[in-house]
Amino acid sequence: MTFGKSYVCALLISMIGASGISRAAVLNVPLDRRQVIRAAEAYLHDKPRTITAYPSARDPGGIHEYYSEGTYWWPNPDNPEGPYIRRDGYTNPNNFRAHKKALGTFGEHVATLTAAWMLTHQRRYATAAIANLRAWFITPATMMAPNLQYSQAIPGIDSGRGIGIIDTVRLVPVARSAEMLERGGVLRGSDKKAVNKWFAEYLSWMITSAHGRAEMHAKNNHGTFWTLQAAAYAALIGDRKVLAMCRRRFKRTLLPHQMAANGSFPRELARTKPFGYSLFNLNAMCCVCQVLSTPTDNLWKYSTPDGRNMKKGLAFLYPYMLHKSTWPYRHDVQHWNSKPQRPPAYLFGGLAYHNNNYISLWNAARGQGQYSNFWFNSFMGPTVLWIAPVTVSPGRFW
Repeated sequence: MTFGKSYVCALLISMIGASGISRAAVLNVPLDRRQVIRAAEAYLHDKPRTITAYPSARDPGGIHEYYSEGTYWWPNPDNPEGPYIRRDGYTNPNNFRAHKKALGTFGEHVATLTAAWMLTHQRRYATAAIANLRAWFITPATMMAPNLQYSQAIPGIDSGRGIGIIDTVRLVPVARSAEMLERGGVLRGSDKKAVNKWFAEYLSWMITSAHGRAEMHAKNNHGTFWTLQAAAYAALIGDRKVLAMCRRRFKRTLLPHQMAANGSFPRELARTKPFGYSLFNLNAMCCVCQVLSTPTDNLWKYSTPDGRNMKKGLAFLYPYMLHKSTWPYRHDVQHWNSKPQRPPAYLFGGLAYHNNNYISLWNAARGQGQYSNFWFNSFMGPTVLWIAPVTVSPGRFW
């Protein structure tokens, strides 16, 4: 049986990545079947292209090493050939971004193709998704090395920084897709082993390297996104020790050190894009709860001793999501008038707290420009990857 309708009542019962809700959430959630399948049909004809297809003369690593340059760093007008200078909030369009774009395309293709397979049970979508996984993680000539040693480099200053680990948030829906393909019995044997090996090696690098540890201890959204990635990759490979560590970090570090008593994120409010970064971090924290919660350890229900919790975080930003003009803080220096992509915070939060208003807000968001694929939930991918009935037997989801 497949999802023949555009909406389902989300049934969330102790599946990997579920929010720990033990009863049906009586909320209609669109799965965007038509849009997902239309995109997947187009992606069937795209040949996988990895970072090896996009060399950079400024890349200090080899052809298999991921390379990117700091988003907000620019040539110094007083010394054009010297070290770059920082202009927080202002994106330099001339910095090297080819690897980051390729990674984003990879994530969108794999997640969309996997979602189409889940919605239709047509094997051709899964086959195409697995072909992309092979190109990026297995094939010696095209695979990406499992590290980000040279990400978010600053010309003239630094060959790579820990904050660049946020670039691989696009691998979160890839890991989730691999997990679903494994559960469905189509990613198996040597392919399954090799994909899991790549993620295990990358997760180990994130935990043990200097860059990884610096990002893990970041006090703003970067620390949140490190936790989200570590949790998603640990969920795929079944690393219970890392999953437990991520749950502890949410309770002891992320929530008490980043959220104020009113549910805001002061460090994000201090940025030049306070609205955008507040939503960015809220999305990440809610996704952490979605990935890590279990029936016996439900992070959606957790509060710090002084009362900080995700319910407050969602409630703080909600009125400004409805009426952005009432935002009482400074306006973002870029993209203030742009509409955001669907915020997964209000999808997952709406389901966790049985709040139809949150679901309606999420569903109404359509985005624009580079975010025109409204059905692709920010850095999490198509909805069906995360909101699906329980697997009842190998090869069946429904």
